[in-house]
Amino acid sequence: MFIGDNLANLRIMHGYSRKQLSEMLGVTEQTIWQYENGYTSPKIQMVNELKRIFNVRSKYFYEQDMLLSHKHSTNIDITNIAYRSKLLNTISKTQSEAKHIEFLDAFIDYMTAKIRMPLLKIIQLRDEIIDDLQHSTEERVVQIRKAARIAREKLELAPDHNDDLLFAIEKSGVFVFEKAIGEEIDAYSLWTQNNRPYIILGNLKYSAARRNFDIAHELGHLLLHYRLEFSNLDRKEHKIIENEANTFACAFLLPKEEFSRDMGRIARITNPDSYLDLKQKWKTSLQVLGYRAAQLEFMESKEHRNFYAALHRKGYLQLEPLDSDISVQRPMKMKSIIDLVATKDIIDIRKMLDRDWKVDIAFFYKLTGIEFNFFNKYLRAEQDFELFSVADFPRKSSYGTN
Repeated sequence: MFIGDNLANLRIMHGYSRKQLSEMLGVTEQTIWQYENGYTSPKIQMVNELKRIFNVRSKYFYEQDMLLSHKHSTNIDITNIAYRSKLLNTISKTQSEAKHIEFLDAFIDYMTAKIRMPLLKIIQLRDEIIDDLQHSTEERVVQIRKAARIAREKLELAPDHNDDLLFAIEKSGVFVFEKAIGEEIDAYSLWTQNNRPYIILGNLKYSAARRNFDIAHELGHLLLHYRLEFSNLDRKEHKIIENEANTFACAFLLPKEEFSRDMGRIARITNPDSYLDLKQKWKTSLQVLGYRAAQLEFMESKEHRNFYAALHRKGYLQLEPLDSDISVQRPMKMKSIIDLVATKDIIDIRKMLDRDWKVDIAFFYKLTGIEFNFFNKYLRAEQDFELFSVADFPRKSSYGTN
């Protein structure tokens, strides 16, 4: 029997309304509602179209999917999603992203069921920072900058560069993925009810410096705003929370002691071009470098306004020098997990696709942002009984940049 909830889960994850899906299929919106609520079942031709749209197998619609069989929907609270966005987002968009996290959560559970994962350092760090915030009598901005310093130390980032930024955050226990979120959303983050932290990065960013700020900003949300109901904030409250994450990101990416030494070597503090060597060193934008310099009072308010005006005049607010030269850090943790379970024969990727998930590789590309070729290399030909050597597969010994 056709399972309508499976269709609803796919539709919501892909961000389609019933009306949008009905137009793609050439049926009425009421028909989609009937499919999802079990009043009618689609004919085989319609199932084939649904397969094509969602990159799943026919049998996907006739057996409980991973969300229904493991009740992952109860693990995600949509009010806890922290967007790095220019706009407050609609309910439908938030529901779509929450459903995406549900599927990711199910996928991670599936992949890690038979391996031992290390203790999440990020949870210990979060609890330490929350405790410090609750008992501190200092001003909020001072508390946040202290939290950034503690975070950098606990994550064991080097004191004078951000080359291993994403590696350190993933190593701490955060699951980071890329996704085409849309032009208005840079990134978002959340904690699941089971204390698994996520950062989702938009893949439209072409600048490593701006992406690094997104990563640090979302880390700030994870550490400062645990279980905050973001969707219930009004615009003024949302702006305050975003500013706190920005303050954290600046202090985290540009630690006070080392950055202060750097500023002592800047000859013309209001000229953005004077900061190009620092951009190369810290892999942060000129705009962030200027903002941090003003925070630490190397610039007066008027000087910072002149600095910002120079950014605008030179066109640097759209495209900065070195943007195409600094490599973008890419998530590697999930790839490492897949590589481990596949090469150690803990999980057969072909069986995972056909038997357990009942989907095509394109489904996992949509879900994880991991390219097709990565999954393809683990697929064994069905009639090839030869055992592959682990050495036949290229493996990364550590996280890196592409």
